[in-house]
Amino acid sequence: MMGRSASHIALECALQTQPNICIISEEVQEKALSLDDIVTSIAQAVADRAAAGNKFGTVLIPEGLIEFIPAMKSLIAELNDLLALKAEEYAAVKPAEQRDYIIKNLSADNAAVYASLPAGVARQLTLDRDPHGNVQVSLIETEKLLSEMVAGKLAAWKKEGKFNSSFNAQHHFFGYEGRCAAPSNYDADYCYALGYTASQLIASGKTGYMASVRNTTAPAAEWVAGGIPITMMMNMERRHGEMKPVILKALVDLNGAPFKAFAAKRDEWAKETCYVYPGPIQYFGPTEVCDQTTATLALEQAK
Repeated sequence: MMGRSASHIALECALQTQPNICIISEEVQEKALSLDDIVTSIAQAVADRAAAGNKFGTVLIPEGLIEFIPAMKSLIAELNDLLALKAEEYAAVKPAEQRDYIIKNLSADNAAVYASLPAGVARQLTLDRDPHGNVQVSLIETEKLLSEMVAGKLAAWKKEGKFNSSFNAQHHFFGYEGRCAAPSNYDADYCYALGYTASQLIASGKTGYMASVRNTTAPAAEWVAGGIPITMMMNMERRHGEMKPVILKALVDLNGAPFKAFAAKRDEWAKETCYVYPGPIQYFGPTEVCDQTTATLALEQAK
């Protein structure tokens, strides 16, 4: 999947397609789930479906999941600081010695977590940071890490007689594929409205504002445009080892209607094979088909 830190896209895809499993990063953080907790839940769903004769299934994983696992989040935060403060020193370390260098420079708990990771994932965590000084989560093959661990868990269960089938995984990263999709009518209307609003703010001499559009589940003619002072959205976060003002991430609200709608159905989806194919984007026809908003927004605004 894609989505950087927040799981909005994974949640929307789950609401649209009804997969057997969809992991929501914000819930993982809220419940302080470990990597083993996540692996065990996936393995149990695989075993239950296999026992029912359904030897197939789908799992949606948000791109930034690994940052929300408490132990991994702590490790990544320290790695970000370490690689920002000792960038030149680390660059001079021979590739074969980089893993040992990092382990020696981390706190005991984080060093233990880092040392336990497969070499490939550990290396991916130390690759070049993004412009904000954060690990590039799109370069970490979280789906492969999870499938390998699920395979190991199921193999152990098979020896114990808890699993009597086979397990093979097919991975697909939708990140750049998702970005390349053609915009829907709703997307086009929304972006046009934001651009037009921005031009009006400029024409009115308003600076330091972000264009906004509200009432977006109604027809475009009924949308309400406005501006939000950017300073009102600032929050202090650590970037490149220093505290800097940035706009606070809008994470999935676990008390919000979209997540609650998903949570009410996921146990059923895990057992049943009730996938939904939304079909291609429609540009011509009834407005309720061609101009429809996302399932997430419709649930948020109770439409």
